[in-house]
Amino acid sequence: MAGSLIPATRSGPFEGSAPRTAPAVLRTVAAVAGVLARRALLLAVLLAFVFAAVELLPGDAANATSERGESAADIAERRRLLGLDQPVLERFWHWMTGLPTGDLGTSARGESVAELLSRPFPNTLLLGGLALLVTLVASVALGCWAAAKPGGPVDRTVSASATGILALPEFVVAVALVLVFALWTDWLPAVTLTDSDGSPASWEMLVLPVLALAIPQIGWNTRIVRAALADEAKAPHIETAVLDGLPRHRVFTHHLLPGALPTIAAGLATSTGMLLGGAVVVETIFNYPGIGSVLAGAVADRDSPVIAGVVAVTGVVITGVLLLSDLIRAWASGGRT
Repeated sequence: MAGSLIPATRSGPFEGSAPRTAPAVLRTVAAVAGVLARRALLLAVLLAFVFAAVELLPGDAANATSERGESAADIAERRRLLGLDQPVLERFWHWMTGLPTGDLGTSARGESVAELLSRPFPNTLLLGGLALLVTLVASVALGCWAAAKPGGPVDRTVSASATGILALPEFVVAVALVLVFALWTDWLPAVTLTDSDGSPASWEMLVLPVLALAIPQIGWNTRIVRAALADEAKAPHIETAVLDGLPRHRVFTHHLLPGALPTIAAGLATSTGMLLGGAVVVETIFNYPGIGSVLAGAVADRDSPVIAGVVAVTGVVITGVLLLSDLIRAWASGGRT
């Protein structure tokens, strides 16, 4: 391991930092505002694409939700009530104007989209949050273990395994977990049952879905942690720490990990979007009561407001995590002189 201890005159995020001046704070606020504005614009473009993509699908919400025996006049009246007789740009603009107030519109079946998502979305957040926590703990532990002896057998094994794991899609991992832990050993349930409030009936029903989401991201983030530690180990202050005789665990916890923290945070923030996207597939496999089934039903119904609502709420969550990652990086780098 190469590196050097932070000199006494140097401050870092874990060693005490100089107070920031008012102009520096204003620059930070302006930078955050600029990042939020760019991401809000990107989300708006994505939502417009959602409306356009649904418009290109065969049929419309009025036809998809019609019941057997309804006349053409009944379907035409439903089309008028849903606003489908209006241009898609006009419908999109009407939907977007309600978004700042939390109004996500009305589904093709007459339900409030906000209320429709309020039941399953917390379950998806629980699933994704637990998977992110497992990813964080496992990837940091494996990355540090591999970096303890660069080029050694453990490093080569962990790096090769991480490369293979990150290439596995969530549905492949989910099917393998069901075969091993549900069908062959009968240790864990393969299907999620719900309580009266719509939440999973037992914590055991969360284990396989969480692992199915987390395992590919553990491979991805383990490589990020290992690379970040390797880059930080080349810094002069790490070498000084080693030459000064500091214990290896103190070098890791007080110098290597703090220096690698911005890169690790960025990797985990990127994984948030992948976890929420993969949750749709994993929820379907395990019959998990999340937004996956809602989204599948909305696509079948050609229901633009519901699909856009799912994209909007997940986009807000991902934007919040990315902003937190940006703040961690700014704080870590801003504390250094």
